[in-house]
Amino acid sequence: MPSLYDIARPLLFRLPAETAHAVGHGFLRATQRTRLQRVLRARYAVRDDRLATAAFGQEFPSPVGVAAGFDKNARVAPALAALGFGFVEVGGVTAEPQAGNPRPRLFRLREDRALVNRMGLNNDGADAVGRRLSGLDVAVPVGVNIAKTEHVAPANAPADYRWTYERVADADFFVVNVSCPNSQGFEDLQNRESMTAILEELQEAGAAPLLVKLSPDLPEPAVVDALAVVRDLDLDGVVATNTTTDRPTSLRSHNRAEPGGLSGAPVEARATETVRFVADRVDVPVVGVGGVASAEDAYRKIRAGASLVQLYTGLVYEGPSLARDINRGLLDLLERDGFDSVADAVGADL
Repeated sequence: MPSLYDIARPLLFRLPAETAHAVGHGFLRATQRTRLQRVLRARYAVRDDRLATAAFGQEFPSPVGVAAGFDKNARVAPALAALGFGFVEVGGVTAEPQAGNPRPRLFRLREDRALVNRMGLNNDGADAVGRRLSGLDVAVPVGVNIAKTEHVAPANAPADYRWTYERVADADFFVVNVSCPNSQGFEDLQNRESMTAILEELQEAGAAPLLVKLSPDLPEPAVVDALAVVRDLDLDGVVATNTTTDRPTSLRSHNRAEPGGLSGAPVEARATETVRFVADRVDVPVVGVGGVASAEDAYRKIRAGASLVQLYTGLVYEGPSLARDINRGLLDLLERDGFDSVADAVGADL
């Protein structure tokens, strides 16, 4: 029997992708602090101790979370928790409000079950997002993705990141974004010296737990350097990975030529290999991102070393039941392979 989203999806897909995203956000916001939010929780949240995960000092009811970019401005985290997600990462957030790049800037690759975005870190700014974070009532951890303000020179990036952090400090964890492919100046932040300066500034300001988000487009020596920084500064975790500017030859959609960051099914295998590469070289939790749209996708990343996984594009194609479906599927996979919990399966393939 088709779900409500199966019926609505053809209508939503007739809208521009960013407009459809706004419609979905509007629905989620309308459910918050209402009886409908409780109905969603009863329908979609999977409660099972085998899914509970501890990482960087936080307790997660499930390892499946929402990646940065879906809830840029910290408006729908309670509704996402009601859909069964174990955590939400909001942002990317910059010190000042940003309009982002001109529209259209978000494109579906339907044949490939993918998205291309060149949003350009559009957000309401640190003051507005910080106020919302301080007023959140949500039962799962909420992190914030901190990014560089567009016009700030790389040399001034550490102070810019710190300014933003100090205004969003009510979050449960903090992810340093030095890998956005759609905003100017980020390529200059991914070398060892720049990353170190930014992260040390944030540590001095008290940011903890502190994670760094890596680009999938870094050459292997640069990834090794980044992981050396993680170890040297005793960071709390790594998020692997951001979207990619590469275009696999397998892409079929006419939108494959659009510039921006590619996400979704075509990056799943590469993202999982990056998780494996990172997890094999650090002793901190890894958050696996990229192409997660099923329990099998999530499980591959977990077995490759991810303590947690995140998704965004999968929601576009699978709809609001996705967290529930992944969590139920993970329980089946854990039972099949003889694991007592998600934690027991982390890194099983290393």
